[in-house]
Amino acid sequence: MTPVREYRWTFPVAELSPTDMEKIKRLSDELTVSPVLAEILVRRGIDTFDRAKRFFRPSLEDLHDPFLMDGMDLAVERIVRAIAKKEKLLVYGDYDVDGTNAAALLWTFLNSVHADVEYFIPDRIKDGYGLSISGIERAKDRGVQLLVAVDCGITALKPVERAHELGLDVIICDHHEPADVIPAAFAVLDPLKPTCTYPFKTLCGCSVAFKLIQALSQDPVLHPYFEDGGQSLDQYLDFVTLATTADIVNLTGENRVLVKLGLELLNTNPRPGVHALIESSGLRLGAITAGQIVFVLAPRINAVGRLGDATRAVELLTSDSFTVALERARVFEEENRNRRKIDEETFIQAQEIVERSLDVDNEGAIILHQDTWHPGVIGIVASRLVERYYRPTIMMTTVDGVAKGSARSVAGFDIYQALKRCEDKLVQFGGHKYAAGLTVEIDRLDEFKEAFNLVAKELLTKELLTPEIRIDAEIPLQEITPKFVRVLSQFAPFGPGNMRPVFVARNVELYGTPRIVGRNHLKFKVRANGQVFDAIGFNLGSLIEQLLHGRKTLEIAFSLDEGEYAGEAVPQLKIRDLK
Repeated sequence: MTPVREYRWTFPVAELSPTDMEKIKRLSDELTVSPVLAEILVRRGIDTFDRAKRFFRPSLEDLHDPFLMDGMDLAVERIVRAIAKKEKLLVYGDYDVDGTNAAALLWTFLNSVHADVEYFIPDRIKDGYGLSISGIERAKDRGVQLLVAVDCGITALKPVERAHELGLDVIICDHHEPADVIPAAFAVLDPLKPTCTYPFKTLCGCSVAFKLIQALSQDPVLHPYFEDGGQSLDQYLDFVTLATTADIVNLTGENRVLVKLGLELLNTNPRPGVHALIESSGLRLGAITAGQIVFVLAPRINAVGRLGDATRAVELLTSDSFTVALERARVFEEENRNRRKIDEETFIQAQEIVERSLDVDNEGAIILHQDTWHPGVIGIVASRLVERYYRPTIMMTTVDGVAKGSARSVAGFDIYQALKRCEDKLVQFGGHKYAAGLTVEIDRLDEFKEAFNLVAKELLTKELLTPEIRIDAEIPLQEITPKFVRVLSQFAPFGPGNMRPVFVARNVELYGTPRIVGRNHLKFKVRANGQVFDAIGFNLGSLIEQLLHGRKTLEIAFSLDEGEYAGEAVPQLKIRDLK
């Protein structure tokens, strides 16, 4: 059973000003929604009717001009020239969900405008991450004249130098943190590049590729091909939605527009490959959520790259035939089952090492290395260790004589910047605030561990090491009606930057006898003012003793979902914590 964990409940810091109160009142009246929901909207920056309209009813017209992205004009000019001169293009992707969808999106578009285009996805073990010198040389041998790297390339200085030597032009479409020096590619598209003033900074790699096709579709040479083929940008949004949600980027601004519209496409008219993936995974078309992409669809796409050739992901995503795609999707199911088995074995081994060898309370971070661990699952296991021990975690294995690994963090600890402070101990590293990859020489592992632990101990406060539940609002249970839940559901898609709202209710009476259902889920009922609500706490079975032998009046932190009773939708409380 999972141990009881202490959480800190944090409430909105900013006091509402009289102006904010007026905005809440106006928004509540104009939208005819509960003042509680109007307050959450205002606190999230949606404080006018027009902003609320764009939030609830986004459109592609809300997107920024793609030519605001630094380097876009150069990228479009070079690709159009390559198509006109019938040069061979190569879309060079990556082996995760973002990289395979980015490659599938750009290849599909370029193929539709009659480019001579191929795609390549590096092998995780043989080729390693990102744009490589061997990948450049292989492209040259295949007669490629223009290479477009998607979801990688922003730190590929030497591979781009090699491309210059071979007379091969490179365009980079990336979203990762750039290093101090930007590769001297023909064009570099990355909203995080210091010289880029693009207004929205948290696109995933596939979304940067989408901005590229948005720009290409406007070009006078390609526009007729695009229009005459009956195309629209909307048809590419299933790729973007899979990638954006799987990459755990902020679901605000452009990302929200792309994902909300993309979910509509996924649920009504997905392309054959995506439809096959949905069907083979047991999900129901018409009810796919961002959460289901993260926990059901994305792991299946990732599995084929973790345990083998990720090219299979692009082959599935670009399939024209549903029958063929379904056969391919069944392979994804098998690979995902294998991945889960290896994942579980590795997690058990890692947990045993932590329990036997580490004093977690006094360690700054968990850093583990084993030669035999599969490089395809160490990122997943690192995330599971963070969940269990709530410490920044680095899992490493040996590949080609060096230690390669994945780093995962806790809220508030920027693991990319922490690695940057140890970069003199690393061969290379890259990534984001909460997830990164790294390579260390085997004989420098102890040196790196010591340096990283010192950084972690310096930066990690007791507060950061106590997981936080952010409360959006306090609410009496009697205010929660079916209409309240229905309006709340339209806040979706939920994710970073637009998390599912969490509420607190006080003086709630425990009603009846709580029980454990499924795999350690706590199920019970609560009553307030004579009204009874169903409540479930996933993986909170360890709290049952508090309910059976503790006070019968509770404070509960919860989110809301729709349950069903006698054929009617009823609110269900999803418990996050209780006191």
